[in-house]
Amino acid sequence: MNKAVLTSQRSDFAKWYQEVLAKAELVEHGPVRGTMVIRPYGYRLWELMTAELDTRIRNVGAENVYLPLLIPESFIHKEAQHVEGFDPQVLVATHAGGMPLAERLVIRPTSETLFGEVMARWIHSHRDLPMLLNQWANVVRWELRPRLLLRTTEFLWQEGHTAHADGEEAARFALRVLVDVYRDFLVNVLAVPVRVGRKTAAERFPGAINTLTCEAMMRDGKALQMATSHELGQNFGRAFDISYTGRDGTRHVAWTTSWGSSTRMLGGLIMVHGDDNGLRVPPRVAPIQVVVLVVHEDPAATLRAQQIVTDLRAGGIRASVDAQFHKSFGRRVVDWRLKGVPIHIELGSRELANGTAVVIRRDNTVKQTMDQSQLLGAVHKLLADIQQTMLEHAQSALASATVETSSLDTAIDAAQVGFARVSLALVTGADPSLLAAQAVTVRCIERADGTVPMTEDEPDLFAILARAY
Repeated sequence: MNKAVLTSQRSDFAKWYQEVLAKAELVEHGPVRGTMVIRPYGYRLWELMTAELDTRIRNVGAENVYLPLLIPESFIHKEAQHVEGFDPQVLVATHAGGMPLAERLVIRPTSETLFGEVMARWIHSHRDLPMLLNQWANVVRWELRPRLLLRTTEFLWQEGHTAHADGEEAARFALRVLVDVYRDFLVNVLAVPVRVGRKTAAERFPGAINTLTCEAMMRDGKALQMATSHELGQNFGRAFDISYTGRDGTRHVAWTTSWGSSTRMLGGLIMVHGDDNGLRVPPRVAPIQVVVLVVHEDPAATLRAQQIVTDLRAGGIRASVDAQFHKSFGRRVVDWRLKGVPIHIELGSRELANGTAVVIRRDNTVKQTMDQSQLLGAVHKLLADIQQTMLEHAQSALASATVETSSLDTAIDAAQVGFARVSLALVTGADPSLLAAQAVTVRCIERADGTVPMTEDEPDLFAILARAY
């Protein structure tokens, strides 16, 4: 059955990924190269993800705003490193109404420059700080090698931007976002364990003085950057005159941060948890947590299935009935497996007569028969157990895919199929071409205990190496 539905991950992971996106009805290619159409099931999954993330963003004090899609080109050029970093990906509007524009307009690749402009207008004194803002929006970056959800010309994301009175406060907030927003969401909602650390100078966001990252490991042994948080120092403060009158009565330049996560997280979710039967969706973000399948066309069974779903929904569970009798029962089972619904409940004439139901977990295929009267309580417990089990399995997979070594050569070899942890001193003292020749990069830098270093100059730091998407 598996081979007839999907290419196996082991034989061709890239093909498996594309097939899952199509057959689980998540995403498809848009009419313009590098764009995508997110289908209803995929978008509902994204909505549940964004709701969880938005709650965490609000919990750290940020407020949501919306800024324009079009940016005057002069704004982009105000911060030299920023424009240099994004210039190859920028799309520019040159005409409107059939006439050349007086100033060309950049289609938003990111919004540091716009936030810099509005913050300069909104901030006047130290009483206005910190200013903590967030935007849910789309951005456009021209991609030479697009891949659905992972690298696309247009994608959805959130981008947070903050201004602070001093650099230490900005640094603390950037780290807080990394840990309390992104890592907490990835681990506790998506059941995706991550390594958190500091990017090297070569991997920093354009215009930043520090970039922090959450790096996850996919089932094919490649890393995926899931979210980043940046300290921008005073670079954008100076470029856009984001200044304030301090308690001492003099003008000071603000320190800023920016941080973001995107629909790439959805791609990561698929590649961390998916198997040869399709998706496996953690219950906390599953669009449908339970599907009740009526085995054969039986009005009494269908009516009972609808009542079970009503009871489950009243209990706070996202549930749905499948009585699509124009499809074979086997085809329907396969389709729901593809979509990764955490729990399948099968209800036929025999179960109806006995007052029972067959309950099947998607994560481990364990099947049990239970009384219909016990379903609500049992399903709540099962969903919690599935969420925890998926995290534990992903954590185990991450540990198995991580090699710690004191040899750079061994680390480079290990990084072909997972994470390699090696002394940072060995990496910085080596010829950069050694890593580049094997398509290996430093995904992040961390302390011996796995925490995030404040600077790259701390002693005894470790580099996490991997191939990456």
